[in-house]
Parts: sequence; structure tokens; C-alpha cells
Amino acid sequence: MSQPPDNIQPPPAQGATPPEGYGQQQGYDQRPGYGQPPPGPDQQGYGQQGYGQPPPGYGQPPPPGYGQPPPGYGQQPGYAPPPQGYVPPPPVAYAPGPAVAAIPAGMYLDQESGLALPNGTVLASPGRRIGAFFLAIPLSIITLGIGYLIWGLIVWGNGQTPALQVLGMRCWRPEDGRVAGFWWMALREIVGRIVDGILSVITELVSFIFMLTRPDRRTLHDLIAGTVVLHDPDKVLHS
Repeated sequence: MSQPPDNIQPPPAQGATPPEGYGQQQGYDQRPGYGQPPPGPDQQGYGQQGYGQPPPGYGQPPPPGYGQPPPGYGQQPGYAPPPQGYVPPPPVAYAPGPAVAAIPAGMYLDQESGLALPNGTVLASPGRRIGAFFLAIPLSIITLGIGYLIWGLIVWGNGQTPALQVLGMRCWRPEDGRVAGFWWMALREIVGRIVDGILSVITELVSFIFMLTRPDRRTLHDLIAGTVVLHDPDKVLHS
């Protein structure tokens, strides 16, 4: 017959208080709070967040300066804001036509063409240009043609033809800022006139329309030589 284990305590006497731990097995691992209900919302443990509750500070406005860029963000290095009371300069007005970097002394900006022209001169009017065209015909007849050619070779160095000289006009090269010289006038009067007459009446008409409609009043032979015709009544361009 087997012997009872030694760790079994005898039952207490009738009416006596059982000792602490009676009825429990020795060495049994009991967890703290085992079998007890979970703590209520007001009894959360230290360092623990209540279940279903928002974190501290939730729903409160952010501190001042939150979401703003740091000072100087987006500015170029070395850039300084303008001083107080600074007034920016007025915008620069640009005249129509070719751009002119600077107007030299003794010249002015022609508002219609946008060209820098010498003081005392103006772009020759269409009427004066037409007059020079028709004046060349009787001058050629009077001088027998050969005289008109010699006369032209003499005055080309002054930027003129015989008809332009009679009517007080000169050819001017805006790119150079001076009167057209002999070789520019030869280009205008020889090559330019050939181009004018390539298609006879058609090219002559095109050249005439250019002179009437362009703001600088250039014809085909003016475009070839880069010249404009100026009226110089006071002979300020006389050399």
C-alpha cells in the first residue's frame, strides 16, 4: 500500500481557523491580479494610457510659429531687403523700331522710325523722295546723260545723287552713324537699281510701296546699301 505524500496538510480541527495557504499547492506560480477585474478608467497604471482615450494635448492648437519656414528661408545668399522708404525707379519707355543702346551727343531719337538721327535733319518725306525720282529725268536730258554720270560720281562721296543734292537730301547709314561714302552709294545706285529693275514695273512698284509704308521709308536700293534718306536743309551733314 502506497504512502500519502508528505506535503499534504491534515485538515484543521472542527471550528478552528484554517492556516494561511491551506488548500493551495506549494510552489504554485500565481500572477499578480490574476482573476481580478481590469482597472477602471480612473485606475490606469503608472505610465500607461487609458484604453480608447486620446493622447495628451490632442486637439489643442499648435505652439506659435508651428508650420512657418525658418527666418531667411528661400532668400538668395547676400540679398538684403530694400531700406524703408525705398522707391523703385520708373519703368523705361522703349520707342518702336530697332533698339538703340544710347543716343550719342549731337543726335536725337526719331520716334517714328526708332533711329538715331543727327540734329537738324529729318527723314525725307515721301513727296520729296518722289520729286527726286522725277527730277533725275530732266537732269539726265540736260546733261546729255554723260554729264549726269560724272556729276553722280563726284557727289557720291557726300552721300548724294545729283537729284538729292538739288533737293537738299543725303543718304545716311544708321549702322555706322555717318553719311554713306562713295562705295556705299555705288552699291545703292548700281546694284540697287539693277534689283529695282529685275522685274521691271513689279519691283519698281514694290520699292515704291516700301518707301510709302515703312517707318524708315527705305526702298529696295536703300535696303541693299543699308541707307536712309535724310532732309538736310541746314547742311549740317556737309563735309
